[in-house]
Amino acid sequence: MHLPAAAWGATVEFCGWVCPLTPLENYFRQHGGGAAYHGDFIEYYLIPLIYPENLTVTMQNILGMLVITVNLIFYFLVIRKQWISKSNKTAV
Repeated sequence: MHLPAAAWGATVEFCGWVCPLTPLENYFRQHGGGAAYHGDFIEYYLIPLIYPENLTVTMQNILGMLVITVNLIFYFLVIRKQWISKSNKTAV
């Protein structure tokens, strides 16, 4: 489940799409008496907390690639560990 979710998140970020949950959230905010916001969830909630004020598109792409690279490394390590474990079981 993690890989499809990570792929979807990366695609939304790299393509500049708005997550389909953002309009749904704004709908419920308005119907609950709150104010809707413009942009997407990440832009509204996370960028002010996590990213520097002068975030560029290049920096955002670098951060996105870093997330993907770290995930690939960890998946490689987990798969390699499982493969080694299976090899040791068959050798016994």
